[in-house]
Amino acid sequence: VPGRSRLSCLRRCRLRAGRAQPGPMAAAQGVRGCFLRGPLRARPGRGCSSGAPVRQQQQQALVAAPAPAQELPITRRKGFLTEHAAPFSAFLTDSFGRQHNYLRISLTEKCNLRCQYCMPEEGVQLTPKSELLTTQEIITLARLFVKEGVDKIRLTGGEPLIRPDVVDIVAQLHKLEGLQTIAVTTNGINLARLLPRLKEAGLDAINISLDTLVPAKFEFIVRRKGFHKVMEGINKAVELGYNPVKVNCVVMRGLNEDELLDFVVLTKNQPLDVRFIEYMPFDGNKWNFKKMVSYKEMLDTVRQRWPDLEKLPCEASSTAKAYKVPDFQGQISFITSMSEHFCGSCNRLRITADGNLKVCLFGNSEVSLRDQLRSGASEDELVHIIGAAVGRKKKQHAGMFNISQMKNRPMILIEAALKSTPLLQDAVPNSPSSKQWGHRPGHWRTPRASSSKQMGKAFKKNVFTGPRALPGSRSEQQQLAAEILQAQANSICIFQKNLSSSSETQCLRTGSPSIQHTSQIAVDTHSGAAAGNQSEEKGPGSHSKAIGSGLCASEQGPSGSLTHVDQEGRAAMVDVGRKPDSERTAVASAVVRLGEKAFGMLRQNQLKKGDVLAVAQIAGIQGAKLTSQLIPLCHNIPLSQVDVSLSLDESRWAVVIQALCHSQGKTGVEMEALTAASLAALTVYDMCKAVTHDIVIEEVKLLSKTGGQRGDFQRG
Repeated sequence: VPGRSRLSCLRRCRLRAGRAQPGPMAAAQGVRGCFLRGPLRARPGRGCSSGAPVRQQQQQALVAAPAPAQELPITRRKGFLTEHAAPFSAFLTDSFGRQHNYLRISLTEKCNLRCQYCMPEEGVQLTPKSELLTTQEIITLARLFVKEGVDKIRLTGGEPLIRPDVVDIVAQLHKLEGLQTIAVTTNGINLARLLPRLKEAGLDAINISLDTLVPAKFEFIVRRKGFHKVMEGINKAVELGYNPVKVNCVVMRGLNEDELLDFVVLTKNQPLDVRFIEYMPFDGNKWNFKKMVSYKEMLDTVRQRWPDLEKLPCEASSTAKAYKVPDFQGQISFITSMSEHFCGSCNRLRITADGNLKVCLFGNSEVSLRDQLRSGASEDELVHIIGAAVGRKKKQHAGMFNISQMKNRPMILIEAALKSTPLLQDAVPNSPSSKQWGHRPGHWRTPRASSSKQMGKAFKKNVFTGPRALPGSRSEQQQLAAEILQAQANSICIFQKNLSSSSETQCLRTGSPSIQHTSQIAVDTHSGAAAGNQSEEKGPGSHSKAIGSGLCASEQGPSGSLTHVDQEGRAAMVDVGRKPDSERTAVASAVVRLGEKAFGMLRQNQLKKGDVLAVAQIAGIQGAKLTSQLIPLCHNIPLSQVDVSLSLDESRWAVVIQALCHSQGKTGVEMEALTAASLAALTVYDMCKAVTHDIVIEEVKLLSKTGGQRGDFQRG
């Protein structure tokens, strides 16, 4: 009944068994869960399996049925509840109809290994213990999610088995009515010692991370010893009857791709499911495009050895593509996060160790359930907060058509909450209109080769100004602006800071010509890059203020008169209609000094407003496109390219911003470039001001421009 908690509904169902009968009005108003999950539901037996549970068929509406005269026997109850299952909770169903019945809970941010693809070698800044979820808070949230329809919970980390009360947590979860599967993902170091107690407490499924079968290589990958402990844990899981035991293997080119077949052989005589995972980008793992081995490449390698490899059916919500070698006891699977996303069937939610709800692994959007709990929020309030977050979940992961551009936390903190995705220069296709410009060496961004064409078109339409940005088309641009602001929550084009290598960050415009970072700016006019000064109009003089401090390539220097005033000294817009079209480019910069604290929080992506660099980059692009609306006497010109790049300068605790604009038109684009840099800087200020107001925006200036009657300009 609307407004009534599920617990109250469940209790009434128990008390009225044999007497009450739900009427059509109750069904029409959306009675949730009275029969599907609760004390009347027969709990399925907990077999030792790490596979996903078989879910009951769910009907679209609750069908009234005669109530039994007395409490049903357990065998009849199962059939009764299946036949008259209530609709799935609306709070856990997103706007695309995906029902989220799988919850991952991080128990800790700590780990006893330092896997290269997961955690920076120097470690990560841990959340203070007082800000982490307590055991009781974990159970409270788990109980709430189970009431709403979650039937599988996986405990993650960090490394969950280093939490002292992990056995007690499993035991308490085991008592939750309606929860069918309790799983854990572990590195296996402590597994052999704890597994007997975990199984007794109610643990149903195990995933064990193991990336190599060579002890010395294991120590190199995880930066710690412990290979034999992991193997002992796998053997203990098999011995205790877990079937299958899932083994997660992150495949990295040049490191362990030569062990693919050895891992497959492991499944011959043991009930293992070896899951090959495409190498994914996370902060501190020095990710690059060449390290990733795609699912299809791995599959081809396996099929060359076993041509009769069989594909197995899988559930709609499964993240893995499963295969089996005939006559082998176990199986193999491929998790294709990079090459073929599985967002359409996603049924997962995540709670981080510090109590934030994440609806997408690669998204930056988080909602603090911990703060709500500690402020005394009621169960109904929590459910509505969760429902609102789920309702905002995007159709696809935040990286859109390239996860590698997603700004993430280190993987160690993902299940704890979610930053670097450097890509190699040679992964970017060259283009005749390529430009070389930059500030310092940085990290690369590039689209994946197998990018969705539709997503690519949508991205270009939303982010970059093209033929549509003509005079008179502002209404459409405003619509695109709204789409871009929506897309920023998904971090379409993101900047990264690699904690373990460089403090510099750059972004390559997806789907565009490559941008090569050099020690100084060099704009090649023969490669299709040309620019001009917005205020360089044909008239009695030129606007000298913006360019007077630099060195002009042309002999025509700035004049002493102004072009934007008439003969009587009043403001006037220059007529450029008779000027010929030419290529114009301009590069401008700005520096935002944050101070040590705000800079550190930005670098770790710990600011409450979200991904500062991503939002600032998109704000800069928007600013360039809206320049004529912000600067009264600027012309509305068709921009063909806008690139905004941000980098972190640790020596100054500053964000360095550069903006490049390009157009084929009658007037220059320096005002667009300056506006882009300024708007990006203001956005950085806005998103960091909660930490400190001692922020200084400085050095807003034109760095270079090409094209126009007054010639080229290069700041010395």
